[in-house]
Amino acid sequence: MNRCGVEQIPDWFAVHVRSRYENVVARCLKAKGYECFLPTYRSRRRWSDRVRELELPLFPGYFFCRFHIEDRLPILKTPRLISIVGIAQNPVPVDEAEIEAVRTLVNSDLRHEPWPYVGIGQKVRIDYGALWGLEGVLQSFKGRHRIVVSVTLLQRSVAAEIDRSWVSPTLDHLPRPLDERGNTHQPCTQ
Repeated sequence: MNRCGVEQIPDWFAVHVRSRYENVVARCLKAKGYECFLPTYRSRRRWSDRVRELELPLFPGYFFCRFHIEDRLPILKTPRLISIVGIAQNPVPVDEAEIEAVRTLVNSDLRHEPWPYVGIGQKVRIDYGALWGLEGVLQSFKGRHRIVVSVTLLQRSVAAEIDRSWVSPTLDHLPRPLDERGNTHQPCTQ
């Protein structure tokens, strides 16, 4: 609770674990009463004698856990957990909007997969279909369009194939109006 006696909602944090132990550690933390989110995707793997479809972590070595930062000691004592992601030994919460964007994408029926992190590009909003309202970066790959949703703190992304007609630019990336001299208007900061 904060000073006013109001219950604070815990933040989401990225948890770094040993490779291939994402599921084990997430289940352990859930058993301790924490809310965890381990986004996955399906991948077909070919061996010499068979093809198998596997469910793999979308961000290998990471998943998300919701908790109050001052209550992190039981989490840090969890076997196979390496650290809580942060800057200079200080855990940094993941933006709630980024978690919800990844959750929306994973819960849709669209094929999705890990994607190289995209920090610069055209930010768009989906206006139709299962991903309506989702914001991400529009990319073109092999002649098809994808929306890329990123988790800035991890510098990891996930992409889903979409129809280009589903998207529109977000307001923060629209061109600024020109004045009579042809210069763009700058927002007033006073």
